[in-house]
Amino acid sequence: MKYAKLMGLGFLVAALAATGCETKTEPTKAPAKKSGGDGEHSHGNGPTGGVTFAIGGEHVELRVNHDDKTIAVCFLQEVKDRKEKEWPPLPVAATEFTLTTKETMVKEGKDKGKVVPPMTIQLTPKDAKDGKASTFSGTDAGIGNVADFSGIVLGELGGKPAKGEFKE
Repeated sequence: MKYAKLMGLGFLVAALAATGCETKTEPTKAPAKKSGGDGEHSHGNGPTGGVTFAIGGEHVELRVNHDDKTIAVCFLQEVKDRKEKEWPPLPVAATEFTLTTKETMVKEGKDKGKVVPPMTIQLTPKDAKDGKASTFSGTDAGIGNVADFSGIVLGELGGKPAKGEFKE
């Protein structure tokens, strides 16, 4: 009887191995991920070649000037049937934003490979008029490093909290 039970178990294992336990289906392609967090569409390069993303549903271009050690966001007005590179500035009701970068590495120059620590930079309006501005910028010595910066921008747009994530 002991051998019969073992043989039965052996036949069961053999049957499972021969037929398999999983049903095979064709893999499905995942939908393309949209950047900016708003689910609108993918973003590319802005008018000055900077990466574009969304803050609170508004399009912005990240502008990094390593020589001046400045970083800025410029709000852009979407124009249908025109590329982002051709979109004009869009003044928004805001007083300041806080940009926070993640740790990164220097890509080129004498400090190549050096760690660039996280930075928190206050971005203030540069072209304010009637309580609105399209460009907000700030400075930090770390921006002088040629690196691929990524992080978040927080603030208020029209009195409502706004957030955007960027990655060069």
